[in-house]
Amino acid sequence: MEPLPQSELLASHRVSRQHHLEAFNRTQSNVMGDGVLTVDRDGRIQLSDRVIRQIFDIYPGHHIADSFPELWREIGRVIRFEVDLCQLPVDKDGESFQVNVSPIVHEQQLLGAICVFADKSDLGVISRKMRAYKALSSELSEIVDSCFEGLWICDGNADVIRINPASARINNVNADDVIGRNMVDLVREGIIDRSATLEVLEKKETVNFLRTTNEGRLVLNAGTPIFSDDGSISKVVVSERDITEIDEMQRRLEEQSALNSHFQSQLLELKQAEMASTTIIAKSPSMVRALNQALKVSQADSSVLVLGESGVGKGLFADLIHQHSRRSDKPLIKINCGAIPETLIESELFGHEKGAFTGAQTAKPGHIEMAHGGILFLDEIAELPLASQVKLLRFLEDGEVTRLGATKSRMVDVRIIAATHANLEQMVEDKLFRLDLYYRLNVIPLHIPALRERRDCILPLLQHYIEQFSRKNGMKKRLTNAAMETLLSYDWPGNVRQLMNICERMLVMSDGELIDIPDLPQNLVKAVPQEPLNGKRLTLQQAMDSYERAILMDAMKEHGNQYRVASALGVNQSTVARKLRRHGLRPR
Repeated sequence: MEPLPQSELLASHRVSRQHHLEAFNRTQSNVMGDGVLTVDRDGRIQLSDRVIRQIFDIYPGHHIADSFPELWREIGRVIRFEVDLCQLPVDKDGESFQVNVSPIVHEQQLLGAICVFADKSDLGVISRKMRAYKALSSELSEIVDSCFEGLWICDGNADVIRINPASARINNVNADDVIGRNMVDLVREGIIDRSATLEVLEKKETVNFLRTTNEGRLVLNAGTPIFSDDGSISKVVVSERDITEIDEMQRRLEEQSALNSHFQSQLLELKQAEMASTTIIAKSPSMVRALNQALKVSQADSSVLVLGESGVGKGLFADLIHQHSRRSDKPLIKINCGAIPETLIESELFGHEKGAFTGAQTAKPGHIEMAHGGILFLDEIAELPLASQVKLLRFLEDGEVTRLGATKSRMVDVRIIAATHANLEQMVEDKLFRLDLYYRLNVIPLHIPALRERRDCILPLLQHYIEQFSRKNGMKKRLTNAAMETLLSYDWPGNVRQLMNICERMLVMSDGELIDIPDLPQNLVKAVPQEPLNGKRLTLQQAMDSYERAILMDAMKEHGNQYRVASALGVNQSTVARKLRRHGLRPR
């Protein structure tokens, strides 16, 4: 064969290394123990596997004609005519082999040939293996070229044998200009600022680092060595990832996070101001925790089960959740399951068609339909009959409602908030409440503590409702210390509802500006232990003041005016007038 021009030989050498390595790797993994070697256009062996080296003692750099002159003539035909030759006989040391030879072509340029050696017993599969090699070689090339991350592949001498388009783009280089060149020269000439390949060859281990390209892009490099059987590094694979955009996004995220923190603090202040204007008063940690949980669950769309004794304010929590939810502009429909007769509860919940039962003169939507897009609050859910529980469960599962007497169902978008003071788990064990419905409702449980469990809230609640009822009735009254101590020591079994009623009663029924122990309900006073729960007894002065006020009130009711009271008590009228003013009692 005539020698190629020098420029063509250089180009062939650069690209040949890449495709010879590709052919070598793919064929090794698919020929199942057969020998593989590649030669260039001049017959010089470029790559040979362990089988070839052990059986034929052929290594890269040898000429194929030195070992197989007849095979070289056939390879010449493959290179000259770019055709496949199969089942070429080769004898070596008394053993017979069959060789399949195929050309290595890249971009219509012939680079050499690949030879696969096999025993004659393997003739039935060798052609299939060659076809498989070609398909896999093409597939590998496409995968490497389409990879988002950059890839450099160098041999053990740091010569570049492959670079994919992503790496060429990241480093702003042309692949043809660097393939076949040594990384030392590329770094020295400033084409590459730092080489992971050189560091891998120096340290003989995987390396990772960040570098900045000549164009100012931030690149994450990871170099991985591939070791040969003798422990030397045969190849180095370097992956590159351009994280310039990621770094910029991280900086923007940090700025956004700081801005969000600022907005969240402002939002919290607004929520606290709004909470201060509502009737929900939270001073104890347990109540503050319950309020925070309510605000958190308001942003979700899951079912909520509000638990707590009667009078703790479960309805107010439902209002709070609705007010801060995405459904705040839609209706909040409330229904007390215990206040509706069992015969009507299903009609009230699901509605009915005209003529569905006696008295159904017109069609009527149920509470679930009326709450479409909003929230349905089912108070005292434990009172719901078992038959209605089945129908409610079906609605929670598929979101469809069927009116009584109807044949078609309707899709309804409703969030359910249920509340009860009962122990639903015990009711489930007693077969009084469906277990599957309990799980459907108890997605997010919210427990509201009883008033006796949050005593820090009693005083603010008393002050709030006394001021509220004072404005309502055009009065101005306040509690004495003795009355305040008694109210603070009471257990409040009726919780906030009972406290509201007693505040209104005391305000209306008391005579003077001061509300004292005689103005309190007697059953409440008797229920209070002698020693208040806060551990403090009344002082002597507080006890004397309370007793003196009670005597004056009884005397005024009995005698009618200050002169008769003074005569009955054995003091002068001016003393009675002064003490009445001191205790906030209106003189008659």
